[in-house]
Amino acid sequence: MVRHAVNKTPVGVLVALAVVLGIAISAPRIARADEGGVSFWLPGLYGSLAAAPLMPGWSFATVYYHTSVSQTGSIAAAREIRVNNLSATLKVNLDLNLKSNADLVFLNPSYVFAAPVFGGQLAIGVAAVTGRVNTSLDGTLTAMLGPLATTRTGRIDSSLTGFGDLYPTVSLRWNNGVHNFMVYGTGDIPMGAYDPTRLANLGIGHGAIDGGLAYTYFNPQSGFEASATTGFTFNFENPDTNYTNGVDWHLDWGMSQFLSKQFFIGAVGYFYNQITADSGQAAFLGSNESRVMGVGPQIGYIFPISEQTQGYLNLKGYYEFNSYRRLEGWNLWLTFAISPAAPAPPPSTAMMHR
Repeated sequence: MVRHAVNKTPVGVLVALAVVLGIAISAPRIARADEGGVSFWLPGLYGSLAAAPLMPGWSFATVYYHTSVSQTGSIAAAREIRVNNLSATLKVNLDLNLKSNADLVFLNPSYVFAAPVFGGQLAIGVAAVTGRVNTSLDGTLTAMLGPLATTRTGRIDSSLTGFGDLYPTVSLRWNNGVHNFMVYGTGDIPMGAYDPTRLANLGIGHGAIDGGLAYTYFNPQSGFEASATTGFTFNFENPDTNYTNGVDWHLDWGMSQFLSKQFFIGAVGYFYNQITADSGQAAFLGSNESRVMGVGPQIGYIFPISEQTQGYLNLKGYYEFNSYRRLEGWNLWLTFAISPAAPAPPPSTAMMHR
């Protein structure tokens, strides 16, 4: 019963959400590992109970996401070159700082089918995102082409409030006692606010497809749970910049301990690594293969709303480290989901006799 309640959120919401989150935080876009230093996949999208079964029917999840990230060096320089329309073949000296903050809200309706599909449980959903991104770039960039040199010193501030891309998701789950398995597919429909010459963006400017699988161990008797979700992202070319991100691999994990049937605490983390180089990048950026790791705490609470529905609250945060050619900082997720409630257990034989 607890398992069904908690699962509802990570499934439909996180799938599409994660995708969006990564995008919004991308703020500016430019030649570099994962264009603009941000990927389609949002690390941390999945966590605990990722593959656990869901209750059939409609559910709706709202996720508030805040991130604060920064970076220096080639990532900041790439943004500068794109925004100011400088030649990507220039030799540059870097002394730039890039900072970005985003406050986003993800809206994710989803539906779980009651009839089995290939012996598993089919769920579909789509996520939309809205919010505000603030990005700043300051320092000095010196670009040299032969005997000629140009220097730009100062600060660029960019803010944007609007809507991001759409992220459809489909998943299929199987349950065998304490073992749960899931395969999923998601993608990016580039419909959000995007301008390659603008520092802050809510869309990524190109399409993408992501697919993978997940495993969850959950023992209702002990209340212990552990989950892992892994997958690959394949990116399409950005038609505005003629830039194509390489293939990305990601691993999200979570573990928790239920202290009661409604409340649990635990830890979450992720590892993100780009496994193939971008194409179309500026020469000085090299192979442009980015990576980042993150870890943090989480708490969750399940509560009844009516006889047919239940609510779910989850708060988790990540501190990022070991990044390379990617924005790094911290992020916070607050999820509220409404889903069908698990059916009440039938009365015992003894109670019926009395």
